Amino acid sequence: MMKDADARSSTTARPGAGESHATERRHLDRRHLLRAGLGLAAATASAGGTLFATEEAEAATLRAPPRVLSLVNLHTGEKVSAEYWSKGRYVRDAMRAINHLLRDHRSNTVHPIDPKLLDLVHSLSRKIGRRGPIEIVSGYRSPESNAMLREADHSGVAQNSYHMRGMAIDLRVPNMSTRQLQRAALGLRGGGVGYYPDSNFVHVDVGPLRHW
Repeated sequence: MMKDADARSSTTARPGAGESHATERRHLDRRHLLRAGLGLAAATASAGGTLFATEEAEAATLRAPPRVLSLVNLHTGEKVSAEYWSKGRYVRDAMRAINHLLRDHRSNTVHPIDPKLLDLVHSLSRKIGRRGPIEIVSGYRSPESNAMLREADHSGVAQNSYHMRGMAIDLRVPNMSTRQLQRAALGLRGGGVGYYPDSNFVHVDVGPLRHW
């Protein structure tokens, strides 16, 4: 009898299969909740770090000195010296004045110039230590002007020129050789660089990185 009682007691104390599975599920649920909590904490910390980094970048941008460009159009004789970027944004009136200066002088067509191109020219101006105006041989070029120039000189004018998108400028700098200007432009690695020593200018654009 005693053995039977012990056997029954022992059998009663051992959890059944359903209870065992339920216990395992509770343990798994706790582990999942713990992992989810840790993941949420990590994500929150990461987001906080990203937000902090973004705020720091914005503050640094606001503290950055303004960008000034001094340009002269060799075809029209017009000059512009403008603070085109200040306190983290491009200055609308200055951009409008530069767009007008860099218009297609043949058709008098104005086209928006890519701000990245102006930043590239600004970087080039700083790299060479230029204080006076940079001379512009060609800025925006209408499709009609591009086709006309291409017909006159097939080798020097691309059919889908970046000039037609406001993404290219041909320029020269007084008292600086074309070779020196080309090397300075290549060092910036900002896009395309074309070397035209016979015409005394360098082409720069914000297309893919290449040179000729």
